[in-house]
Amino acid sequence: MNLTKDSTVQLANGIEIPRIGLGVYKMTDREEALQAMEHALAVGYRHIDTASLYDNEKEVGEAVRASGIPRSDIFVTTKVWNSDQGYDETLRAFEKSLKLLDMDYLDLYLTHWPVEETFVDTYRAMERLYDEKLIRATGVSNHHAHHLEKIMAQANVAPMVNQVECHPRLTQFELREFCKEHGIAVTSWSPLSRGRLLEEPSLVRLAEKHGKSPAQIIIRWHLQGDLIVIPKSVTPKRIEENIDVYDFELSTEDMRTIDGLNLNERVGKDPDNFHFDF
Repeated sequence: MNLTKDSTVQLANGIEIPRIGLGVYKMTDREEALQAMEHALAVGYRHIDTASLYDNEKEVGEAVRASGIPRSDIFVTTKVWNSDQGYDETLRAFEKSLKLLDMDYLDLYLTHWPVEETFVDTYRAMERLYDEKLIRATGVSNHHAHHLEKIMAQANVAPMVNQVECHPRLTQFELREFCKEHGIAVTSWSPLSRGRLLEEPSLVRLAEKHGKSPAQIIIRWHLQGDLIVIPKSVTPKRIEENIDVYDFELSTEDMRTIDGLNLNERVGKDPDNFHFDF
């Protein structure tokens, strides 16, 4: 796989999403968030992943405008929170997010979690937004295969992206295969397992072998696994490090070693067993 900083994944409708993005979860300090986003855009990131829950959509919009980079060159994703789900509610939530971002359209809009009573209606609202050209792509987050099947049974346009927790301790191979069969791109959140893997001996050995950090080894594993990856950091050096993963390649044996770390172990909630009332 010939990967570069400009590499993208082509979604089912033909639009391109950058393979690496900046995740901005928990970036709630305004100045820190702005500095992190502006630095990321300056060093080559062209994809920012936010959500209404993160309370920083306004800062995302400001950082994009401050970058001087044309809006059309930056891919912006946000998500509708659980308490805002449902058909009409999602349309209202989208309008609020778009206003905070101060943009004319979104590149990708996601259902944050599959709230049992509302996630199908939430997706129907996204289809409307897509038809009205207010979003360039539809998608979901934290959806298992059975959630996707329920949506696709009624949808005119299938979800184009499923953003899920994915890392070497939770490889999600079965779900990834399902998504591949249905033309759904997969984005990995918590790609470094919240830092829990950075001292894993096999990853440390691979890092030494390639002259890279364990984090860079893991990000490269995501990319070579045909995943979109959104590592988050507010530290300039880490932001730079996380995108400096194009001057080496993991061998088939390296990939197999990392695959073997899977324990089906989550750092977040299981989409079939979650309750968020905040």
